[in-house]
Amino acid sequence: MDFLNAVVALANFVLIPATAYGAQLALGALGVTLIYGILRFSNFAHGDTMAFGTMATILVTWALQAAGISLGPLPTALLALPAGIAITALLLLGTDRAVYRFYREQKAKPVILVIVSMGVMFILNGLVRFIIGPDDHRFADGARFLIDARTFREMTGLAEGLAIRTSQAITIVTAVVVVALLFWFLNRTRTGKSMRAFSDNEDLALLSGINPERVVAITWIIVAALATTAGVLYGLDKSFKAFTYFQLLLPIFAAAIVGGLGNPLGAIAGGFLIAYSEVTITYAWKKVLTYLLPDGMAPEGLVQLLSTEYKFAVSFVILVIVLLFRPTGIFRGKSV
Repeated sequence: MDFLNAVVALANFVLIPATAYGAQLALGALGVTLIYGILRFSNFAHGDTMAFGTMATILVTWALQAAGISLGPLPTALLALPAGIAITALLLLGTDRAVYRFYREQKAKPVILVIVSMGVMFILNGLVRFIIGPDDHRFADGARFLIDARTFREMTGLAEGLAIRTSQAITIVTAVVVVALLFWFLNRTRTGKSMRAFSDNEDLALLSGINPERVVAITWIIVAALATTAGVLYGLDKSFKAFTYFQLLLPIFAAAIVGGLGNPLGAIAGGFLIAYSEVTITYAWKKVLTYLLPDGMAPEGLVQLLSTEYKFAVSFVILVIVLLFRPTGIFRGKSV
């Protein structure tokens, strides 16, 4: 019985939260890796793109709620998500036309585009704070729990209760659907194949008649969809605050680089690796060990390697180790 309680506690505080968080990081890292693979620069504005997309979705959500429209037990934000993606896609296409295209036509070095993206990042961050404010916003209406701890304890008779939030279940299901659609698009459609060809060899792709501006536009639209979806799922699971998305840039980049920058599979693997590492190292293991160890041997302290305040330090350390010993990442992306 104690072993089952330990498993439930582990699932409740480590496995389920880390899986949901890993799915959010994976979607974010996919956007970073697509831009790096196709447009050939590291987009430091990606975290604030996620913030802008989430903000747009929240504003549409509030409008729908004011009109009395909802999805019942599901968050209204899911209904507003397509509008949020469309608004973010327009923003990214406009930014590319106004900013990035000039440097692309000048054949600017990637480091120049990185610096430019940092400027875009600060502008977006300020814009989001100006429109929606710097405070926390919770927009997860509908049923809060898919399974709540009290019901689980009554059903099983265990001392430990399992709670699965609706937002966690939606995150995992949505991430699976989005990743499946993305890989189908890249591998099965003519446009997706042209994007992969452009990524592998730009000169050869141009000789084959591929329109580079069309590839760039579609890339930004896909990135808008990935960034907005990742941002909304993160906001539903936690809460929305513009500065938090700025901080998310580190674990997202760490996920993309650890997995192999430019490799979509690597982005997914890196997202879950970073998420599980952060959650595992910052979790207080006292409860699980108390169930597993014999009486009298239960630890007195929290058995926590790092405070949750330092969770981003975990992704930073992993990133440094990978850059030192395997700069191409787990799945051998393009060398950083």
